[in-house]
Amino acid sequence: MHNVLGNDLKIRRMLAVWWTRILVIVLILLGCVVVFTSNRLLTERFTERTRGAADLRLALYSANLISELQRNSIVPQLLARDPSLIGALNSGDFAQSSARLLSFVDEIGAASLVLMDTDGRIVAATNRERLGENMRNQLLLVDALRSNITVFTVDERNEGGFSFTYSRRIDDSGLGVGVVAVEVDLAKLERSWAGISDAIMVLDSKGHAILATEPRWRGHLEVDALALLEPQTAIERSLRGTPSWSALPIDAYLRGDGVIRQEMRVPFQGWRIVSFTTFQSVRERVNSILALEIMGFAILLAGMFWMLSHRSNVAARMFQMESVELRQLNQRLQREIAERIKAEKDLEVAELTVAQTSKLAALGEMSAAVSHELNQPLAAMKTYLAGIRLLIARERPDEAVVAVQRIDSLIERMAAITKQLKSYARKGKKSLEPVDIKDAVLSSLSMMEPQLRQRQVAITRTLPDQPVIIYGDKMRLEQVIINLLRNALDATKMSLEPSVEILLVQGDVARLSVRDNGSGIENLEELFEPFYTTKQAGDGTGLGLAISSGIVNDLGGRLTARNSVKGGAVFEVELPILDSDTDQNIEAVE
Repeated sequence: MHNVLGNDLKIRRMLAVWWTRILVIVLILLGCVVVFTSNRLLTERFTERTRGAADLRLALYSANLISELQRNSIVPQLLARDPSLIGALNSGDFAQSSARLLSFVDEIGAASLVLMDTDGRIVAATNRERLGENMRNQLLLVDALRSNITVFTVDERNEGGFSFTYSRRIDDSGLGVGVVAVEVDLAKLERSWAGISDAIMVLDSKGHAILATEPRWRGHLEVDALALLEPQTAIERSLRGTPSWSALPIDAYLRGDGVIRQEMRVPFQGWRIVSFTTFQSVRERVNSILALEIMGFAILLAGMFWMLSHRSNVAARMFQMESVELRQLNQRLQREIAERIKAEKDLEVAELTVAQTSKLAALGEMSAAVSHELNQPLAAMKTYLAGIRLLIARERPDEAVVAVQRIDSLIERMAAITKQLKSYARKGKKSLEPVDIKDAVLSSLSMMEPQLRQRQVAITRTLPDQPVIIYGDKMRLEQVIINLLRNALDATKMSLEPSVEILLVQGDVARLSVRDNGSGIENLEELFEPFYTTKQAGDGTGLGLAISSGIVNDLGGRLTARNSVKGGAVFEVELPILDSDTDQNIEAVE
């Protein structure tokens, strides 16, 4: 009975949770639909209002522009009939002409007035700095002299912007005696536009901006002008590339923001005026209404959550019946935690064991390397000791002393090899100096002399007359050469006429080749891997070539191997030559 009651309570609780989730999801979806629909409808409504207001402003700007142009267009016609200006052009006396023009400029409201003779020289001007300036090649002079009516010209200034000028020929008795020009002050319109939220540009008949609230737009096509104000940062570019969730009807982009583009024809020489209005006011109005809607849904969700919390308090009393099961579950959980802690401790012990095993493996590798490198000197010492016994028995003490000295040098070499192998294992710093490879080859052959004599191997040496100097460690270089010679001797054990060729040449690099007439190399890819060997068990450890390759790499060279066409194997050591430039660099480092 208790189990049936418990199962019934669980089912009822699960159903209540699912109905609650469904209700919350439905309410959220309803809120999203309402907000999305309201956003679209309100955006369209407020956008149309903003567009209508922009149209009205655009008509006002166009009317102001036409009014300013028409007001100045009549001025050249009046000044062309002024007797004082005609008399000054005929007499060449322009002492009072500039003052005469200055008396008109304030009444007219023009930017400047200019009087020119037929040669294009400015003889009078409201800006006295322009007196004497030659306008011979300017369109305002050329077109005015060719026509008997007032002409309008637009010229681009060097410092940016444009000048708008009305000019007319001054006639006296049917002959042209000069030209009067009135520069229209349209810049004041730009200054008045700068105080509004819209961006304005006036385009000529070719589509170039001649007036604009943004100075960088002047002289550019509309598309190029807008490209000059592209968003600069990556964040702005990403925001621009992301469609707005409010689905605003974007006409163009300005500084990364979407704007409304309005265009109106100006009834003057094919001009057009274009305005760009931001959506800021639209967004503010729409967002304020959406905020109220979202707040209403938030209040509704809060009320629903309060009701659910009240119901959960009632259900909490029912959940007390399951406390026994929860306590049992807690006990099982504690046992699992204890088992996991024990497993973690066992894992720590295993990790320590693995670390110790790794140390022992490294120690075994070092021991094998030391054993390999010391076998050769020990074999030589054994040969020399046997020779000493014979020399003493034959009463030849002087030669015995020489053999003892060689044994002493071998003992020193064994100590040096041990030190070198320890340095190789630790990757420590080496002491390098100029070394003659030729001397190192001869010294290595001398050390290998007993083995060569015993095996009766034919050695062919081809060495240059002059020294071959590199920057390295002579002891470690001899170690490489001895390893290569020893491998060559081992490779020729089965040859009827064993031979080893040693070739040292000097070019861009120093190249030392050791060739044998053995059976060759079967696996070239794994040849320089540690512990890889083709010898019988007990004859080698497989570390010689790995150590030799590491030494050559440390000296800035490389050790390669290949099978010879004539049979046998060829090992080549390439090392950089020590020239004057390398020597200077080494001294600088030291």
